[in-house]
Amino acid sequence: MMIILNFLKKNTVSIGRFVICCSIVMFSVAGEVLGQVKAKRDKPNIVFLISEDNSKHFMKLFDPNGVETPNIEKMLQSGLLYPNAFSNAPVCSVARSTLISGTLTTRTGMYLHRKIKLAPMPEGLEMFPAYLRKAGYYTTNNYKKDYNAVENENVWDNSSNKATWQNRPEKNQPFFHQETFHESHESRLHFSNDVMANHKVTDDPAQVFLFPQFPNTPLFRYTVAYHRDKIREIDAWIGKKIDELAVSGELENTFIFYFGDHGGVLPGSKGYLFETGLNVPLVVRIPENYKHLSPYKPKEKPQAFVSFIDFAPTVLHLAGLEVPEQMDGSPFLGQGLKKANLESRDETYGHADRFDEKYEMLRSIRKGKWKYIRSYQPYYPDGLQNNYRYKMMAFASWKDLYKEGQLNTEQAAFFREKPVERLYNLEDDPYEINNLAGEEKEVLKELRDRLNTWMMEKNDLGFFPENILVNRALGDPVAFGIKHHDKIKQLIEIADWATEDWMKVKDNVLEMVQDGDELEKYWAYSVACTFGEEVEPDYHKFPDFKNEAVPIVQLSAITLSGRVGATNPMPALIEWLNQSKDPVANLIALNTLVYFKDHTLYGTNFNSDNLQLLAENEEVIRRLKYLDGTW
Repeated sequence: MMIILNFLKKNTVSIGRFVICCSIVMFSVAGEVLGQVKAKRDKPNIVFLISEDNSKHFMKLFDPNGVETPNIEKMLQSGLLYPNAFSNAPVCSVARSTLISGTLTTRTGMYLHRKIKLAPMPEGLEMFPAYLRKAGYYTTNNYKKDYNAVENENVWDNSSNKATWQNRPEKNQPFFHQETFHESHESRLHFSNDVMANHKVTDDPAQVFLFPQFPNTPLFRYTVAYHRDKIREIDAWIGKKIDELAVSGELENTFIFYFGDHGGVLPGSKGYLFETGLNVPLVVRIPENYKHLSPYKPKEKPQAFVSFIDFAPTVLHLAGLEVPEQMDGSPFLGQGLKKANLESRDETYGHADRFDEKYEMLRSIRKGKWKYIRSYQPYYPDGLQNNYRYKMMAFASWKDLYKEGQLNTEQAAFFREKPVERLYNLEDDPYEINNLAGEEKEVLKELRDRLNTWMMEKNDLGFFPENILVNRALGDPVAFGIKHHDKIKQLIEIADWATEDWMKVKDNVLEMVQDGDELEKYWAYSVACTFGEEVEPDYHKFPDFKNEAVPIVQLSAITLSGRVGATNPMPALIEWLNQSKDPVANLIALNTLVYFKDHTLYGTNFNSDNLQLLAENEEVIRRLKYLDGTW
C-alpha cells in the first residue's frame, strides 16, 4: 500500500493522464454498449413536429418561390421529402381530429370546426397514442390538441406545455412525442398598422412572390413578407428540437416527422379546399438504427400521395403494432412496404364544412395532376363573412377592394358565386385559376364518380344538416352512417342533379319537394337554390314556403325564394329565426341571412334590432356580433 501511495505522490500528472485515458476508454466502451442496446430495441422512437397554418408553398424545399429552411433541409441528409402530402381538411380541429384518430372525420362525426358537440371515438377504436402506450411507449404532447372527439385518459402520459419525452421514467423506454409550433398561427397576422410601420421584415415586400389571386398592394406584400419570417422561425425551432435529440443520444433511434397541420394562413388558404389549404410540407428524418423500416433511400422525394388519415397507421406500423380496421388510411413507412406499391398511390380526398360560424359544404379529390372540387352551396362566396378571418388587415382590405371594384377577375372570384364543379390541371395551373370543367368532360366525370363512390363507401355525414347531426347522430356517428347508408347514397344522387341542366332535372326536383321526406326535400331545394334565377319561370310550381312544416326544409324554401328573385327573403328569415328554439339550426339560418345581407340587394334595409333569438350558442353569438356591428 505504501508503495502505491508513494507512486501516486511522485506521479500525480501521469496518474491524472492515466485516469483521464481510462475514463475515455470506459465512456467509449459504455457508449458502444449503449449504442448496441439502442440499436437492438424492438421499437423506434417517433416524434411529430407540427407547425401551425403553413402550406408547402412558402418553403424553398417545395416551391422555388419559398424561403430557405436549412434545418429542415438538413433532415434530408438521412430523410425523405414528400411533395404530395395533404391534410384531408384545411382547418385545425378537423385536421387534428383526423391525425389523432386515423379516420376520415366526415365518417366519424368530427368534421365541423369548431365542434358544437363532441363526437365519441368510433366503437372499438382509440386515439393512436393509446395503442403505443399499451405497447410500452411513453407518450407526450406539447401541447395543442383541439380534437372534436371525446378523449380518454389513456392517450397521453403527459399532455401540457411542459410535456417532453425527456421525462420518461426509464431512459431506454421508447417514446412518442408530439409538439406544435404556434408562432406561425393565423393570429400572428392579426397585426396593426403600427406593426407595419415599425416592424422590419427580412424580405423586401416589393420583391416577394404573390399568389395570382391576391391584389398587388403594399399591405398584401408586407403580410406575405411577415409570414415568410414565420417560416424562418419554424425552421429555427426544428433545428432546436433535432439538437435536443442529438445531445441526448436518441437522434438515430428516432423517426422525426415535420409537417404543417394544414394549409397556409394567408387569405383563401386556411379553410378552403385549394392546394394552399391542403398541401402541407412533410419531411421525415429516418434514423440510422431503423433505416431498414424505410422502403426509400435518404434524400429521395417520394411521389406517393399521403394524407392525414395515413399518419396514425404509419406510426403504429413503424412501432410494429397492428393497424385497427376502423382506421381509414394506410402506412407509408415501415416493415414490408414496397416502394413500387407506394409510388402507385396518386389520390387524396378533401372536405370542408362549417368553419367557425361560416357554412358551406365542399368535397374534393385530387388524382395525379388533376384536382376536382364539388361545391354543394356554390352561391355562398368563399369570402362570406367569418369574423376571425377578417381580423387580418389583408383579408379585410381584399373585401374592401372588391366592393370598390378594384379587383381583376382572378382576384374578385373569392367574393362571387362559384361553379358547382371545378377541375384544374395543377401542372399548368398550381393556384387553381383556370376551371377546365367545361373542356375536360371525361376527366370531370371520372373524378366526380370517384368522389361519389368514396363518399358513399365512407358514409359521408355531411349530407345531414348539422342540427340533425347534433340531435340524432352524435351518440354514435359511425353507426348512424351505416344505418343510413342507403339514404346517403340517395342524397348524393339528388345533390348531383345540380351538375345537370335545369330543364333536364326540374321535374325530378319538383316531384321531390312535393313528395319527399325532410332530407329529400332539403336537398331538392338546395339543388334549386344552386340554379338560382334559372328556376324563376318554374317557381310558381313550388310549394309556398309558409306551408313547409319542417323548419330546416322551410329554411331551404325561404332561401330559394330569394335566390330566384321572387321575393325579399329577409323578413321571412328573421321571422324564422325569432321562432326557432334550436341554436344549431339558427346558425345555419344566420349563414343564409348574412349571405343575402352582404351579397345581394336584399340587405339594404336590414336592421339587427329585429332579431330576437330564443336560442344561441358561441357561433350564433359571433354572427349576431357581426350583424350588430360589435364584432
